[in-house]
Amino acid sequence: MTRTWQDIAKAKQTALLDSIPPEWRVPTDIMPPDSQLDVTSFPRDSGFFTKDELKYTTAKIPEILQQIHCKAWKAVDVAQAFSKRAAVCHQLTNCLSETLFPEALERAKFLDDHLQKTGKPIGPLHGLPVSLKDNFNIIGKDSTLGFVSWVGVPATYNTVLVDVLLKAGAVLYVKTNVPTAMMIAESVNNTFGRTVNPLNRKLTSGGSSGGESALIAFGGSVLGVGTDIGGSLRIPAACTGIFTLRPSFGRFPTANAKSGLAGQEAVNSVNGPMARTLDDIEFFAKNVVNSEPWKLDPKCLPISWRPVDVGRKLRLGVIWNDGIVVPTPPVRRALKQAVEKLQEAGHEIVDWEPELHQEAMDLLVSPTTPFASVEHGKFKHVGYTGVFNILDYSAVSFPCGIYADSELDKAETGIKTLSQMDAQIQAECEYFPQAGGEKADAGLDNAEAVHGMPVSLQLVASRLEEEKAVAMTRVVLEGLGVAA
Repeated sequence: MTRTWQDIAKAKQTALLDSIPPEWRVPTDIMPPDSQLDVTSFPRDSGFFTKDELKYTTAKIPEILQQIHCKAWKAVDVAQAFSKRAAVCHQLTNCLSETLFPEALERAKFLDDHLQKTGKPIGPLHGLPVSLKDNFNIIGKDSTLGFVSWVGVPATYNTVLVDVLLKAGAVLYVKTNVPTAMMIAESVNNTFGRTVNPLNRKLTSGGSSGGESALIAFGGSVLGVGTDIGGSLRIPAACTGIFTLRPSFGRFPTANAKSGLAGQEAVNSVNGPMARTLDDIEFFAKNVVNSEPWKLDPKCLPISWRPVDVGRKLRLGVIWNDGIVVPTPPVRRALKQAVEKLQEAGHEIVDWEPELHQEAMDLLVSPTTPFASVEHGKFKHVGYTGVFNILDYSAVSFPCGIYADSELDKAETGIKTLSQMDAQIQAECEYFPQAGGEKADAGLDNAEAVHGMPVSLQLVASRLEEEKAVAMTRVVLEGLGVAA
């Protein structure tokens, strides 16, 4: 009997849940109710995790590696803790697409044995759990990209980046959910369904790397890898308040990754790190680039990581809006306050227009998205990120330390629409009441719904200036009083 696509999808979802060990399944008596929107405190408050599991999964990368390499922690214990936390995150947010739990524990045990026998780690990432977006091929695992027709078609080869990470000593333990073909700014598809934001489950975690952003925001991963062709790293990072780097094409290897638009090379997809700190972003970038990936991927450029010493005040061009969509009040307030703090710190700020190419700027600073986050199905504009994919510029998205506030971010009247898209967004959003003071049918992308959500900005450098983008982001964060 021929199976319907619904049958195939249900079987795949069931198999995914069945891959979670029984002892990692959240008991019904402590499962957060649907009415609990923010579930990020569950690991800490539920009693479901041991003290050691919480210690491992809240540590930063340098501590994890130091403790494993000096044999104070076992890689297998760290891998198990992150695997369990990822499994719980999936039960609360639907963030995973594939699990590699047995393989990860076997790999971690191998690394522990190697370290015990030789006294040396096999590479700079020895024992570090790393999560991957669904399109990174791993031998024996599906890369469905949300297509039901690709269920049960496991990869026969690894993505080059997978081999780079394994050679460096990483432990790969999960792959994460994406939208169909990875081509919208939310993570929903017919195979796995919708991934929700662990900070507010009525809001999106973004896309197309939204499974990755949800997992990292929940603490189920300390370092993940996503991809970006129009904002697919930066948008989900912004929706969940984490860091990411969108590199220029050729800095990180992309060979043998699966594509939803195979053969499309007008705008190249790139991959990049997603993490809770800028330090962790730089750690990934430096180690991947210095592994000489151009020896494995002919499209990867032979450029080692080049340290940048800023050593001076910055000249920043500010993009207040993109001329198409007006940012919502939390984003406008965040950008305004960030600019004021940077001026107080002595940095020069220039209101930048696209035609000012003769004006020398260190970086451009702009909103990452017009929103803090939005209700499911409401993300409509990727112009703040997509333009820099076309230009192939390097960009860092970062949480700026400001949060949406229903008291401060009131509905506004008299906001001029910039485009048909802007008019559509304003009509759906209570931040912009309709003429005569009548409220629009806003759904949830309004002051109350996004209250407490982090706001992110992006810093944009020129092509192949990843080191500069990271170094100057560090300077900007210092000016904003935000930890790197």
